[in-house]
Amino acid sequence: MNASRLPDNRQRLSLTWRVLALSSLLLLALVVLFTWLGHANLSRQFEESRREHHEREARELRLALQRSEASLQQLAALAAASPDLGPALATGDEVELVESLSPQWPTLQLEAGVDEILVFDAEGRQLAEWGEPQADRERPLQVWVQQVMETEFPLSALRCADDCRQYAAVPILVAGESVGMVILSRSLADVTRQAHQVSGSDVALLITGANGVETAPERYLENWNGHLIAMTRQDAYLSLLHEAERTTSLEELLASPLQLRHDNRDYELSAVRMETDQSRRRTGYFLLAADLTAQIRAIKQDTRTLMLVGIGGWLAAELLLLVILLRPMARLRRLAEVLPALARGGFAETRRAIPVPQRRLLDEIDVLEGTTLALSDQLETLEREVSARGAQLAERVDELAHERDFVGSLLDTARVFIVTQDAQGRITLVNAYALAVMATQKERLLGRMFDDVFVSRSGSDPSGEVAMEERSLITADGRQHTIAWYHAPLPSRGDERAARISVGLDITERKLAEARLTWLAERDPLTELYNRRHFQEALGNVMQRGRSGAVLLLDLDRFKDVNELSGHHTGDRLLRMVGDTLFQEFGHRGVIARLGGDEFALLLEGADARQAICIAKQITPLLDSTGLDAGGQRHRATASLGIALFPVHGDNPADLMASADLAMYKAKESSSQRWHLLSTLERAKDELQERVYWVERIRQAIEEDGFELLAQPIMRLSDGDVRHYEVLLRMRGPKGDLISPVHFIPVAERSGQIVQLDRWVLRHSLKALSQVQEQGVSLSVNLSGQTLHDAGLKQFLMDELTASGADPNHLILEITETAAVTDFSSARGVLQALRDLGCRTALDDFGVGFSSFHYLGELPVDFIKIDGAFIRTLVTNPESQVIVKAITDIASGFGKQTIAEFVDQPALVPILQSYGIAYGQGYHLGKPAPLRDIF
Repeated sequence: MNASRLPDNRQRLSLTWRVLALSSLLLLALVVLFTWLGHANLSRQFEESRREHHEREARELRLALQRSEASLQQLAALAAASPDLGPALATGDEVELVESLSPQWPTLQLEAGVDEILVFDAEGRQLAEWGEPQADRERPLQVWVQQVMETEFPLSALRCADDCRQYAAVPILVAGESVGMVILSRSLADVTRQAHQVSGSDVALLITGANGVETAPERYLENWNGHLIAMTRQDAYLSLLHEAERTTSLEELLASPLQLRHDNRDYELSAVRMETDQSRRRTGYFLLAADLTAQIRAIKQDTRTLMLVGIGGWLAAELLLLVILLRPMARLRRLAEVLPALARGGFAETRRAIPVPQRRLLDEIDVLEGTTLALSDQLETLEREVSARGAQLAERVDELAHERDFVGSLLDTARVFIVTQDAQGRITLVNAYALAVMATQKERLLGRMFDDVFVSRSGSDPSGEVAMEERSLITADGRQHTIAWYHAPLPSRGDERAARISVGLDITERKLAEARLTWLAERDPLTELYNRRHFQEALGNVMQRGRSGAVLLLDLDRFKDVNELSGHHTGDRLLRMVGDTLFQEFGHRGVIARLGGDEFALLLEGADARQAICIAKQITPLLDSTGLDAGGQRHRATASLGIALFPVHGDNPADLMASADLAMYKAKESSSQRWHLLSTLERAKDELQERVYWVERIRQAIEEDGFELLAQPIMRLSDGDVRHYEVLLRMRGPKGDLISPVHFIPVAERSGQIVQLDRWVLRHSLKALSQVQEQGVSLSVNLSGQTLHDAGLKQFLMDELTASGADPNHLILEITETAAVTDFSSARGVLQALRDLGCRTALDDFGVGFSSFHYLGELPVDFIKIDGAFIRTLVTNPESQVIVKAITDIASGFGKQTIAEFVDQPALVPILQSYGIAYGQGYHLGKPAPLRDIF
């Protein structure tokens, strides 16, 4: 914004002359001011000294009166204590009374200045008198007598008439009783002389209101209505007092001293009132006069000296200032002309107007010119930087606002414990979720030690620095929670131990479930016997130690009939009875396990063939006597037992169990006995024949498409919709019957044909999927553990998807939990590769091993299929309910959907829905059927 310029013809007054004029006015004003201040200060000091002097004189006069009064009372007390005075007064003998004080009167009159002594009895009658009384007919003698006799205390008074006297009245005591009193009086002549000696001033004693006082006429002060009864230096002092009475009143003189000029000299006159008794009609005053001529002349002389020195200094300063300012002010005018342009941003204009200083010795204006040039450059640079920084700051403010809102929202809504601690471990912040769980208030937590609120579960030092730990919390209602804490340090300022933020997850339910699942990891949930996994581990450990022994494999005969006739719950009851019987009778002999379905196994470490056969013979009748009635049917637990010895029939668990399985089937085929011990020669021959037979059957079926694909529906429990089927494999027999995979899958796994078999199933499943995917149907295909190690699986699947035209999103590939956990790294890599192709994945038979809970969050699967052993017993077994609920919650927490297998009765559906299980599969919801019949 440009300022309007003044016309060129306007008169200007140079800054130099303005400075001179203003400085002159200022200096003159300062000279006058300092002169006045000096004079005022001297006058003030003089006034203060005179005021102090006057106060000191008044104090000295009062002290003199007080000392005179005290000494007069002492004299009165000595007179009252005369040994003859009291008895004479008590007897009323006036002659003896006069004689008692007459010897003391001359001494008191001459040396103490006592003017009068009066003696009174207790009734107030005056009995004796010495000296000259005061010309005061109104003395309150009777009042004094009455007061002293009543109080028995001395009394003092000051009375003024034709003179001023002090009175002292003292009681006379005889045997502790007041029998009269004595009064002494004395004039103030001594006090007047003492005041003159102490102050050095002329002193006069004035009595006002006194009529009939015999004094010289010139000592009467008419305006003050008083007589001067005593004074010093009358020739000089009397005329001064007459002039003072014409100038001021006595009351004004009492209020403040009076300064007046008399006979070409300066005097100060002051007055001090004497305190007399209340009944007085006359008043006495001390009048003090001091000569101040020398002090006032000194003050005036000092003031003139100050004025002359100030004027001389002003003239010298103005001349010197004029010489100094002429040239520098010209340069300052040039700077004044360019600075407004610099303020408006005229940086180039400023640099052109001011020359760069070239002199070696620079003065302040040279520095100012150089600084102005530098300031021009800096302001120009700063203007550019401010514009850029302003934009950056606005962006940063927006970012910080978003971060603040995010952090605040995170603390308020996070379903985790968030706690900050200071360097000593005291809680400084806690979020709303933690307060809600603990059912407490923030004020009760802030400032408490973190280790006192959340107790460490480990045996380590709770104050140690750990990144992750578990701690216990006991809430107000007595419940114990387990909190998993994750600690991270907060930025510190060099403290020895930095503050930290702690985030805690309430894992109480998960810990309870894991504790139960850990126990069940080796148990069969139905019979509470050991499961297949533990049995195989125990067998492997025994064989690794080089021990010998026997394995008894037991399979219930016609168990399928029990399920079909009386339902699976009846079959489960029978399985529990068999498990209880075996455990009670042979639990002390070795490891007893339920391998799955209706298969049981006994591991007899150190047993030979004879001992194994003996136990088999004991089992057979025990199971024959075990049975139950259901639905009008009697079901007995008859079984076939296969016996295999190690290391005779196998040097590893897989071969040994295959031998026991072969022996068990031999027992089923036998009509003479229900157990069979596999001999060494028979095992080798039969196994070779069996393997060659099934290997050839599998190869032929793969080449000639001798397999049949079935599909079992997987229903969405919320609405009963079916858009998902599991593909099941069967082999066509010589007579057209369908052979269960239990007969050829183990052989295919041992011979390595399982990978080719999986590829056959995938190829034909994709062909079928390409025809039904438009209906929204998805097919689920099982993959074996060996296929997970097939390096060409991904490429094969890509080729088949391209050839068939199937949508990979409608293909679900399942692997068993055992296969995934056995080789976790390979399983995770293969599953991720399949998902990268667009396929979905599922974890089958989940819950058998339990250890996969630790890896569930890291496995890239979309579905979790809960093992049917838990689902079938869900209605009657609380432990199964706990396990299924825990599996569902954990899977849901990882964002995975759950499928329940073996849903074979209507009562299971509402339970599964209440647990949040999305899908169900089983005979109640749909039985397997050929693909061509379903679609």
